[in-house]
Amino acid sequence: MTDPDIDITRPSSARVWNYLLDGKDNFAVDRELGDALRSANPGIVAVARSQRRFLIQAVTHLAGEVGIRQFLDIGTGLPTADNTHEVAQRVAPESRIVYADNDPLVLAHARALLTSSPEGRTAYIDSHVEDPGRILTEAARTLDFTRPVALTMIGILGNVADYAEARSIVRRLLAAMPSGSYLAVSDGTSTSAQSVESQRVAKQSGHPYNLRTPEEIGGYFEGLELLEPGVVSTPLWRPQPGTDPQPLDVYCAVGRKP
Repeated sequence: MTDPDIDITRPSSARVWNYLLDGKDNFAVDRELGDALRSANPGIVAVARSQRRFLIQAVTHLAGEVGIRQFLDIGTGLPTADNTHEVAQRVAPESRIVYADNDPLVLAHARALLTSSPEGRTAYIDSHVEDPGRILTEAARTLDFTRPVALTMIGILGNVADYAEARSIVRRLLAAMPSGSYLAVSDGTSTSAQSVESQRVAKQSGHPYNLRTPEEIGGYFEGLELLEPGVVSTPLWRPQPGTDPQPLDVYCAVGRKP
C-alpha cells in the first residue's frame, strides 16, 4: 500500500470499485469519490455487485458447459473472492488464465492472482486496455491462440473515451482468436438520469468514465453469435430461479466467434 508508484492523491477505478464492494484496498480519495458516486446514483453499489455476479456466471458457463480452458481477463481489478482463475479452475483445474490491468495497486497484489491449480497456469500483464498489441503479445506466452479463448472485459471499456476506439480494441483482440472463442462484456450505461449524473461527478473528480447506450454495448458483439438472452441489463442475464432481479444501469452479453 506504500508503493511509490501508487498515486493516493487521485482516485483509481480499481480502488473505487473495491470500496463500493466493501473492500479494504482503497484510500481516502477513492472513498470520497465512491461516496459521491453513491450519492449521485444510489444503485451504483448494486451495479458493482451485479458485474461480479455476471463474471462468475459467465466464466462458470464457459468453463463448464462450453468447455473453454483459456481466459484473457482485461481490466482485472483488485483481487477479491471468486477471481476468474478460481472460478475457471474450480470447474476445470487445467484452465489457463491471463489477467491484464495497469493499476499499480493491482500489480502490487498480483501474486494473489497468480495462484493456480497444479494442472493450470495464471499470468499477469501490466498493460492499459488501449494497448491490445502488447496484451496479445504477452498473453501468447501463456495462452495458445490456435485454441479458443474467452475474453472477459468487465467494467473496463468505459475507460476508453472514444466509442469507435473501444470497438476497434475489441475487434483487434478477437481477430487474434480462433473460431469458437468467446467475448463477455459488462459495462455501465446511460439509461437513467442518476447514471448520467454519476458520470458527471466522476468526470468532475478528474476520473471520467464513459457510459454507453445499450445499443453501443451490443455493438461490441457485431459478427458474433449471442448467447441467450442476448444484450440485457446485467441482473437479467440468466437470473437464478425464484429470484426477481430488477434492471440496473449496466448491460452485458456473451457472444461466440463463428
